[in-house]
Amino acid sequence: MSTATVGLLAGMALGFAGYFGGFWAFLLVAALGAVGLVAGRILQGDVDVSDFVRPRDRR
Repeated sequence: MSTATVGLLAGMALGFAGYFGGFWAFLLVAALGAVGLVAGRILQGDVDVSDFVRPRDRR
């Protein structure tokens, strides 16, 4: 599936959520979409989790 098709589907989902569910449903769908995007990128191997969770150097 191309990037344009995925963007179209995401926009349509947000539009339906905003129209039928109101503003809070729109925000919920957008937030869950972002979580799903990050999880998918991690599982695909595009994002390395250790870059975000490594301990800081204490001096």
